[in-house]
Amino acid sequence: MAEIILHHYETSPFSEKVRLMLGIKGLSWRSVIQPVIMPKPDLIPLTGGYRRIPVMQIGADVYCDTQVILAELERRYPGPQVVRGADWAVNLWADRLWFQASVAVIFGEIGGNVPKDFIADREKLSGRPFDIAAMEAAAPFMRPQWRAYAAWVEEGLAGSDFLGGTTPSLADVAAWMNVWWTGAAAPATAEVMLAGLPRTLAWRDRMRAIGHGRRSDMSPADALGVAAGAAPAPSLASDPADLSGLRPGDPVVVQADDYGRDPIEGVLAALTPTRITLARECGELDVIHVHFPRVGYVLARR
Repeated sequence: MAEIILHHYETSPFSEKVRLMLGIKGLSWRSVIQPVIMPKPDLIPLTGGYRRIPVMQIGADVYCDTQVILAELERRYPGPQVVRGADWAVNLWADRLWFQASVAVIFGEIGGNVPKDFIADREKLSGRPFDIAAMEAAAPFMRPQWRAYAAWVEEGLAGSDFLGGTTPSLADVAAWMNVWWTGAAAPATAEVMLAGLPRTLAWRDRMRAIGHGRRSDMSPADALGVAAGAAPAPSLASDPADLSGLRPGDPVVVQADDYGRDPIEGVLAALTPTRITLARECGELDVIHVHFPRVGYVLARR
């Protein structure tokens, strides 16, 4: 099987989800460090315009958004099982509601030290002002929200080491992202918000001890070379009852529905209840399959 290549940067909270999943499954992977802000000249040829991090590459298959990345890792490497029960719903809550609380808490504290080029980049990414003053004003209200979310984790850990029971599940991975990121960016505030939550603090230590699997470095140029020398894997079977009216072979465009709405064009290769796969001709890279989740993305005929 082709190597797992993760395009990421060290401080990315969403990348930490994938790194932890790789650790839980004990996998080897190649690390390609991408810029925190645009331009990303060695990433965009792979994704067709998608600029968010992380992106996972396996040969000539490119997976955009942690939702589809984690699902593909679970599909290819089913043991140990990580996704179970209502985990995907927990994942969406942690990605959106808890993450937004984390954003306000972190940037409300460190906003004065954020570089201007980072602010400008994130304004282009979101399509709205990156308003540090508003985050500072919201932080006193969002810290109790953040602690309330952590208290749900505390309740979920009653009688078990992990939210998934005796072993970590996707719910643990999703919750960990916010605990890890806030602890790294605003450690003193994180300790205050987690005070009096002993099960969560012990869980944090267990999650940190899992590690990130077996990591080795790869250059962005080498990752592009891997894609150029590979062919995409066979597509998953499409859903004949899909409600979009679209079928493989149709020209389509995909966009995120929250932020980073750069349109990605291609030919529909597969459409399942949970995944969109586009075939794209990328010049020197030949044909690439780019995969997106259904949840959180809009698909339309081009």
